[in-house]
Amino acid sequence: MLQTERLLLRPFRAADAPVLSAYRSDPEVARYQGWDAPYPLASALGFVAGLDGRDPRAEGWFQWAVELRDAGTMIGDVGVNRHDEGRQAEIGFTLDRAHQGRGYAAEAVGRMVHHLLAEEGLHRVHASVDARNGRSARLLERLGFRREGLELQSQWWKGEWTDDLRYAVLASEWSSAFATD
Repeated sequence: MLQTERLLLRPFRAADAPVLSAYRSDPEVARYQGWDAPYPLASALGFVAGLDGRDPRAEGWFQWAVELRDAGTMIGDVGVNRHDEGRQAEIGFTLDRAHQGRGYAAEAVGRMVHHLLAEEGLHRVHASVDARNGRSARLLERLGFRREGLELQSQWWKGEWTDDLRYAVLASEWSSAFATD
């Protein structure tokens, strides 16, 4: 588990599935994500069950639940896709719309990136963002990610060609100023 002043990043529990289904079913939340809304409870249950017992340090995707520490309420998730024999990772994040705009996403992502780069010693963390998703792009930039490129009409996504922004930060670039412990 990872903590910030206001948040706890922890493995998913079976009891999280209804909350996961609810925020992933919001069309605004799902707009730039790899699933379609609605996101059925059965899919959420299967997703959470697939994470059970999985090592978060293993290669591949692992999702962390984001919980408000004081309330014990799950408000979103942060995904980490480790690759290159664990030396690099891709990061993704989703927050329930009711909890957006309060700095929780930046706090959760900043904590996870700090964990990956400063605590675990990964070389690089990168992210891919739909170019229309300005809020996520700005969040990554505020955290110190460098925009590495724009791939025009590179993704066939939900029935249309979309542009893809690429961001990354190296361990040598990561500043403890971005840590949110």
